[in-house]
Amino acid sequence: MNKMFKYLSFALNTATNARIALLTPETIFHNQLRTTFVVKRRLPLRLNKQGRPPKNISGRHYIYDVVEQKHSQKDPEIDLILTTYVDGLGNVGDKISVTRTKAYNNLLLPGLAVYASPENLEKYKDYVYEGEPHSSPTAALTVKSLGRTSVSVVMNMETPWTLKPWHVKASFRKCGYIVPEEAITLPDKPITGPDMNKQNKEFFVTVTINNLETVNVRCRIHHWSNELVNRVPYTPYFWEQPSEAILPEQAPILETLPIKPKKRKQQ
Repeated sequence: MNKMFKYLSFALNTATNARIALLTPETIFHNQLRTTFVVKRRLPLRLNKQGRPPKNISGRHYIYDVVEQKHSQKDPEIDLILTTYVDGLGNVGDKISVTRTKAYNNLLLPGLAVYASPENLEKYKDYVYEGEPHSSPTAALTVKSLGRTSVSVVMNMETPWTLKPWHVKASFRKCGYIVPEEAITLPDKPITGPDMNKQNKEFFVTVTINNLETVNVRCRIHHWSNELVNRVPYTPYFWEQPSEAILPEQAPILETLPIKPKKRKQQ
């Protein structure tokens, strides 16, 4: 009797568990894995003679060299034609090649470009851009970058000097910009020194890009001495501190120039 009761209890528990398993929904994700490899044998197989049984394959014939990994290849870029000027890419009618993500999200959806089909190539072949002219695809980005830059112009503390374009050129080079002297326009009124009253005070120079675009760049005077005791301590993030204009006539324009954005602290 006890044995029969155990069998009955086991059958009921099995049925209950099966019912619960069938009624409980399960989420199943099917992820496709593209892991295709193209390989070749390192040692080729020996040829079989006609009418003879095939030769045995040894372990060395199972050594393969990877020729190509299909899943690690980058997707090919998409050819597009710009329908308007885009900073860093080009002007109307220029044919460009960009990644698929950038093409779909940044160019095709906003309507800044179209596919480079034969019809579109013919349509935009002789298109005339009526907007603001640009000397190069990256000219607008260069103007924007220079416009919010503050250049520290380092001048000698002991030797008399008059600010020249080559002084500003050297300071631009320290900031990572290669600017020729003929592209730098100084203020009409000369700036002379050494004068500690001009320490950390501002002025601006005008930079001409490709003989077309112009941008005003904020600069500050910093006096330097070879003697350690006479050196002015360096001020970190000096561009964030308010300052006065060396030339009063430049003050209205300096107030309109953007300030380099602050670096956000990583949390």
